[in-house]
Amino acid sequence: MPLADPADRAGAILDIDLGAIVENWRLLAKKAAPAECAAVVKANAYGLGAEPVARALVAAGCRRFFVATLDEGIGLRASLGAGVEIAMLNGPFPAIAGDFIAYGLVPVLNDPGQIDIWREAAASAPLPAMLHVDTGMARLGLTLREFEALNDGLRRDERIVWRALLSHLACADTPEHPLNQTQRARFDEIRQRLPGVPASLAASSGIFLGPAFHFDLVRPGAALYGVNPQPGGPNPMRPVVRLRAKILQLREIDRGETVGYGAAHVMEAPARLATVAAGYADGWPRSLSHRGYGSLAGKHVPLLGRVSMDLVIFDVSAVEPAGARPGEFIELLGDDYTVDAAAADAGTIGYEILTRLGSRYHRVYRGPAGG
Repeated sequence: MPLADPADRAGAILDIDLGAIVENWRLLAKKAAPAECAAVVKANAYGLGAEPVARALVAAGCRRFFVATLDEGIGLRASLGAGVEIAMLNGPFPAIAGDFIAYGLVPVLNDPGQIDIWREAAASAPLPAMLHVDTGMARLGLTLREFEALNDGLRRDERIVWRALLSHLACADTPEHPLNQTQRARFDEIRQRLPGVPASLAASSGIFLGPAFHFDLVRPGAALYGVNPQPGGPNPMRPVVRLRAKILQLREIDRGETVGYGAAHVMEAPARLATVAAGYADGWPRSLSHRGYGSLAGKHVPLLGRVSMDLVIFDVSAVEPAGARPGEFIELLGDDYTVDAAAADAGTIGYEILTRLGSRYHRVYRGPAGG
């Protein structure tokens, strides 16, 4: 007997539209022009697959990528080969500086210790790096005091070839927040202290703050993958993902019966329930318990009770019996119930919904395959 196709074996299928990702990148590149538009593919391209996503973007013209960890950079270099720049946001530790050189990766230097590590690595030949200065996040990056102390040495040191000067906005998704202008002014002043070094402040939402925030390079991440960079307003990005979970079992249930763990949902009327193959082990948030809905046969089907590890229950009473059968799929994410809508119901952000999408989903890539 022949073995089943992986899609037939899967409890849920995640469709990823590479063409939409490319179109989103092009829209952001056009909006930011003449600044260069890079692509952030950290966290496995926000859960969607760094290698296929990056190959599609390279084919579209993207030549600069950002990852968070060294292993992400090494994997991406193996997939893309030479000819593109891959920068690692978390910077080097002493034991791994040689790996940056071996794999042609560019470190982002975040503190004086990392600068010293990279200067030592560049003792025999100049090496590229990016400099991160904190302008209001209190996360990674040189403090303004550290930058002041190091500035003259940074400009004169011929061991490091500065590929970019970076900072990161704390409130870019809230355009009216005064910290945006404060950070922009601080960054502009710092940029003038390092003349000739390309400057980059804006990520996804920052691009929509206007040309004053674009500088020489923008670094979109979540917007590439369809997350709305302007929360509360229309989403200018094309949707990228569609998640469908297979119906495992159907049952009739009477009024007064309980559903799921903790007997947390009590039926107010007789209903027909569908149990599907997805749960918090697959990244479907437990905080969506009693919230949200799926789509089946063109109808909304509400989620009932608690999300469990491997299973979710929907009320499919509104769907004709012929349209709700074991083996059919309930759509969990798509045009009807977007990543941002699911995030709002779960009390989180679209970034988290995407990056938690589980490894048990069978992934199907559509659109341009890249190089």
